[in-house]
Amino acid sequence: MTRSTRAAGRRSAPRANRSRQPAQRAFRTRTVSKALGLTLLSALIPGLGFVMGGRKKLGAFVITLYAGLLLLAAYVALTQRGAIVDLAVDPSRLLLATGGVLVMGFIWICIVVSSHKLLRPISLTSVGRFTGSAFVGLLCFGIAVPTTFAAQTVMAQRDLVGSVFKSEKDSKSATRPNVDKKDPWAKKPRLNIVLLGADDGVGREGTRTDTVIVASIDTKTGDTALISLSRNWMRMPFPEDSPLHEKYPDGYYDPSGPAEQPEYYLDSMYDNIPKKYPGLLGPTDNMGADVLKLSAGAALGLDIDYYMQVNLKGFEQIIDALGGITVNINYKVPIGGDYGAGPGSNTARKPSGYLQPGPNQKLNGHDALWFARGRYGLSDPSRQERQRCTIHALVNSASPAALVTSYNQIAAAGKQLLRTDIPGDILGDFIELGLKVKNANVTNVDLDKSKNFPTGQNPNYEAMRELVQKAIQPKTKPVASTPSNKPSTSTTKKPGKKPTTAKPPAGQPQNLADACAYDPTQTGN
Repeated sequence: MTRSTRAAGRRSAPRANRSRQPAQRAFRTRTVSKALGLTLLSALIPGLGFVMGGRKKLGAFVITLYAGLLLLAAYVALTQRGAIVDLAVDPSRLLLATGGVLVMGFIWICIVVSSHKLLRPISLTSVGRFTGSAFVGLLCFGIAVPTTFAAQTVMAQRDLVGSVFKSEKDSKSATRPNVDKKDPWAKKPRLNIVLLGADDGVGREGTRTDTVIVASIDTKTGDTALISLSRNWMRMPFPEDSPLHEKYPDGYYDPSGPAEQPEYYLDSMYDNIPKKYPGLLGPTDNMGADVLKLSAGAALGLDIDYYMQVNLKGFEQIIDALGGITVNINYKVPIGGDYGAGPGSNTARKPSGYLQPGPNQKLNGHDALWFARGRYGLSDPSRQERQRCTIHALVNSASPAALVTSYNQIAAAGKQLLRTDIPGDILGDFIELGLKVKNANVTNVDLDKSKNFPTGQNPNYEAMRELVQKAIQPKTKPVASTPSNKPSTSTTKKPGKKPTTAKPPAGQPQNLADACAYDPTQTGN
């Protein structure tokens, strides 16, 4: 090949490149402001900038992919709620989701930068170049921030699920039932969970469960019955097939002791029995909770499936993360205060203040905790009712907006305050059931204190079991009566004022919304 031929070959390639430039230049804007506006549109609709910049095939592909992802997301959100729940409780899938979010954010940023390069004027002053770079940088920052937040939220969920809801292989329980993981509620018409409020704060020796509430949930409807157990009950029973029944055949108390035995109260079982009989129930991560599951179930005539233990200080953080809760305060509720006697007591002192009565009171975490705990000068039943109302208010406060904006704080607090034997293997089914509970009927089961446990020394557990069984029986629809041909002789009553909801007789269940309504006639005693 001659020198002239080689030179001609080298000159031919640049001509081809230069032939494309006029076509691409035709799509470039003449002003910086127009370029910035089109760049903004390309950020809102990824791929649009490529189309306007002359790269129509690439732009059409990106827009099609973007629209397809939006349609897929809408389809999954509207029709595949189970798949979303499964994703939210699977640590491995959550890790993949985190990576997917970051990759999509990075690609989005690359599309914005590339679109601006195609759209900006060919000749730019230093001011125009700086303005364009700053604007694109701001857009990229606006994409990076929510992307990072979304990735952090997904990782917080993964951390919470992995820390609290461990799989059956990674956790031990002496009382956890065996269920079909494909359909856990197929043979379980009611799910029974014991909710434990543990007070292991500064100045207390050991852990005492001042709050013990059993939630009995209809797995088909989500209708829930809440049953509070008093912290000072004695002679708590155990199932006959339990090793604890051999140790306490007549209930948890000392037959040779005095009538009142604070160290044999219900709230002492969590700490005292595992210390006295370690390992009696077999391998377990939380023997105290297993003891209470067995005993509360025997007292109420229920098989307790799982427990959920809440550290009360962490509970305060959860309330603050949700932005507070709204409750009706019917009487003054003490903040602090101690009698200076009894288990878990400190030096005698008066309350530092009071929560004042009033309807629809917005409480922060600190005040909500004392609304549930305060008992100085008040009765235990009134305290139990406030605890149930706190749970009711907490469920109502868990709005999607609050969960999205504060989820990282909620997850961080949840890791510190929650313990449970609910396995992560069926956590998705629990969430589905929880969604039913939020929209279902929640009732309070009155165990009739005046008749069945006027004191905590010798409660009538047999009578309580009868009340519980009546309260959780499925409600039968009334049979339609046969129409009569006789004319009615009754007179039609004129509509009057809306009647107020009367409190049901002792021992009868009551809708929790009615039980938590504002009623200033209450005294808390």
